Amino acid sequence: MLMDKFGLGYGDANSLVHFAAMSDGQSAAEAKEATAGDVLAEIYSGGRAPLRPIHDRLMAAIQKFGTFEIVPKKGYVSLRRKKQFAMIGPAGKGRVELGLNMKDVKATSRLSLMAPGGMCQYTVDLTTVGEVDKELLGWIRRAFDSAG
Repeated sequence: MLMDKFGLGYGDANSLVHFAAMSDGQSAAEAKEATAGDVLAEIYSGGRAPLRPIHDRLMAAIQKFGTFEIVPKKGYVSLRRKKQFAMIGPAGKGRVELGLNMKDVKATSRLSLMAPGGMCQYTVDLTTVGEVDKELLGWIRRAFDSAG
């Protein structure tokens, strides 16, 4: 509503929601969690709803690595430590796209190297929960560790 009615950008609208929630007695962490939950409910709605278990499995595995920040964006979530290490969101053709920021990893048929200057250096497309495996978690761990 803040974006549509007042022309705010996503980041400004998100900050305002956090501020308003804190004024209502919610902590910043609670406000951020509520906002992330709202974004996830929206981006995994309709025909993308079957992709939500892949997202949830990824997040459950990544949370075991340690502390990080979840930054909700318009169509995905950004995962950050000192800097962004991953992005997760639904993509076309019934898949979840996982973007990873890491260096000096050889691309494979599964791990795609992206063009320089993008949001992430690599992407992995996931279509089933079973693809959240040891190999994938190794790449995510490498990105997590390199982010701070």
